[in-house]
Amino acid sequence: MAKSKFSENLIRLKCGECKRINYFTRKNKKTSEGKLVIQKYCKWCRAHTKHTETKK
Repeated sequence: MAKSKFSENLIRLKCGECKRINYFTRKNKKTSEGKLVIQKYCKWCRAHTKHTETKK
């Protein structure tokens, strides 16, 4: 089975409040350093919270 070129750049985003994994996104590892932090909507918290990058 062929490997997708996007699978190695795929990261998971975890909610800062409830610690659930809500989103998946891609990250360019050459241009960005450190963990990615994005303000996103969490459907369990029902609010906009900070989502941070987690391990695969």
